Amino acid sequence: MAGRRRIGVAAAALAAAAALGGCGPVAGWFGPTDPEMQPQLDVPQERVARRQSTIWDLFTDANPPSTTVEVNRYLWQASLEVLDFLPVQTVDPFSGVIVTGFGTPPGGGRAYRAAVLVNDPALDARSLNVALLTSAGPASPATIRAVEDAILTRARQIRVRDGRL
Repeated sequence: MAGRRRIGVAAAALAAAAALGGCGPVAGWFGPTDPEMQPQLDVPQERVARRQSTIWDLFTDANPPSTTVEVNRYLWQASLEVLDFLPVQTVDPFSGVIVTGFGTPPGGGRAYRAAVLVNDPALDARSLNVALLTSAGPASPATIRAVEDAILTRARQIRVRDGRL
């Protein structure tokens, strides 16, 4: 008895889908393929000009990536100044990435390579990520911390110099 009822419900659903499917144009699976048969939306020009944001804008990528990512300019400048002894290979100010080649610091004997990520507009330590590599492998955590501290100190000096406390 239950099996016949399921078959009856499925048949009714299939019949309803077929009836609704016949209400539209028959040109293709996803609607009419002829551009003249497409429905024309009559949207007032003043509404198009001053588009209001909705909740659905959170799920779209309305802004290009170059306008949505912000990089702290003081950390950026300080990173370039502190690591000026390294040859710069890649610089992307929109994503906040600086990648250098191998270079030797003044007065040092070991060559380093650095990758810096500035990922926040705030001037604090969590906005800065530094990775150092030597020819033998990753640099010691103490060396990485010393470079991060030097960049943060220089960034604060540049900010004070600009007079924006």
